[in-house]
Amino acid sequence: MNKNQKIAIGCGVAGCLGLILIVIVIVLLGVLGYVAIPGVSNSNRNHNFNSNGNSNSDSNANTDSNSNANANANANTNSDSSSSSSSMTDDDKHKLFQAAAATQDHALTRRVWEKLGLLKANGSPNDEYEVFVKDHIGWIFRNASFVQTISDPVKARAYVDEHIND
Repeated sequence: MNKNQKIAIGCGVAGCLGLILIVIVIVLLGVLGYVAIPGVSNSNRNHNFNSNGNSNSDSNANTDSNSNANANANANTNSDSSSSSSSMTDDDKHKLFQAAAATQDHALTRRVWEKLGLLKANGSPNDEYEVFVKDHIGWIFRNASFVQTISDPVKARAYVDEHIND
């Protein structure tokens, strides 16, 4: 075997070992969760948000020819909205909103949005939601220390549970 053949065999072996090493590293990264492996990764990053609303109203008006008016109005509204948030300060509303988001619990977040009056009857965000969220972005920067205290979902849920009925 001459010198060139030995070099070729050495390069071939080094190349194969390099490819094997790369495959091992990719598999390790996949197992540790740093790289998504198609068909193996079971992390679910899809979120569903379902909402239902119901509102009924009935109005009847009766008048007679003697200008005597007899009116009967009946309205019935069904809603999942809880008590009004009018007694809460703006700061308290932002704290509750942030804590609900930090829980990563969509049902609890929806309940807080309803409490804060940020949803329409059909469950979609209303005009106040957009204004609130714009204000909330600035609030986050001014209250970073509070945001840090509820960064853990368990602590955030405890805050929401303690303050949702304020």
